[in-house]
Amino acid sequence: MYLTAEKKEELFSSYGKSNKDTGSPESQIALFSYRIAHLTEHLKKNHKDHGTRRSLIKLVGKRRALLDYLKREDIERYRAIVKALNLRK
Repeated sequence: MYLTAEKKEELFSSYGKSNKDTGSPESQIALFSYRIAHLTEHLKKNHKDHGTRRSLIKLVGKRRALLDYLKREDIERYRAIVKALNLRK
């Protein structure tokens, strides 16, 4: 499995408030970004996998919604997570 419990804990401790902080927008955005990167690599090899493509599009939408929420609520946290995850070029 590509996403182990240790990897999740590492993501949550890096971007959340603690390693058990699974609900903050920053930790969710980090988790979604990791999953999006994994699915993107999968689709480069399996371009006809439309189920995965649909899942990827849904994940990108969820991440976008969380980023919009964070931007609306606290612009500094938004800027910090975008910079940390390199989401804007």
